[in-house]
Amino acid sequence: MKKKLCLLALLSSMASYTHAHDTAWSYEAPAEWGNLSTDFQTCKSGVNQSPVDIRQAVNGQLPPLTLSYQARKESIVNNGHTIQINVKEGDALKLDGEDFTLRQFHFHTPSENLIDGKRYPMAAHFVHASKDGHLAVVGVMFEAGAENPALAEILREMPAEVNKEMALKHSLNLSALIPGDKHYYRFSGSLTTPPCTEGVRWLVLKQPVYASAEQLKKFTSLLGEHGNSRPVQPLNGRVIVE
Repeated sequence: MKKKLCLLALLSSMASYTHAHDTAWSYEAPAEWGNLSTDFQTCKSGVNQSPVDIRQAVNGQLPPLTLSYQARKESIVNNGHTIQINVKEGDALKLDGEDFTLRQFHFHTPSENLIDGKRYPMAAHFVHASKDGHLAVVGVMFEAGAENPALAEILREMPAEVNKEMALKHSLNLSALIPGDKHYYRFSGSLTTPPCTEGVRWLVLKQPVYASAEQLKKFTSLLGEHGNSRPVQPLNGRVIVE
């Protein structure tokens, strides 16, 4: 029961993605997050914060991830901070001998993590949780190119009202959101929004996927003029492995 309660608490605080706290915050002043609430202090005192600029990764001979997300029952919400898809019965990701279940995924414009100083126009974060409440996030970058069918469906079914969660009429083809090459960078980090909880296992795929310029423009307009990306945080001696 204790582990279950811990997991529920973590799921309710996964980045901005639900209303875990009453304290209002925004992307206009991310440097002030740690001063808004005692619950947010890790945002300024933490030493393993995300996002990061991925540079000089150490070759750890990491095998490609095995990701085969299936079409399942999903719901969509614009919660005022991101466009989020909630997954009721997520697929499992095995990491360090532990099973992590996909709970939700959401979008950031522009990307929060950088790769060798490059910031992509958009990124998707696939948030997984284990039974013990540990979190693992798979990050996927987007480049401008061909129209993405999964994004087209998301935009087509986007609720007009903020904080109005609606069931998707059609299951998403999540394979359109995952690149064919699943080699990745790995590092220890945090949630990228309050409460900035640390201990999150980050896996950022090297190969981007494509979205049309019009789709990227629509996501940017939905997420506001300031975007929804936290500034890059210092590594503080952390090692990035590939």
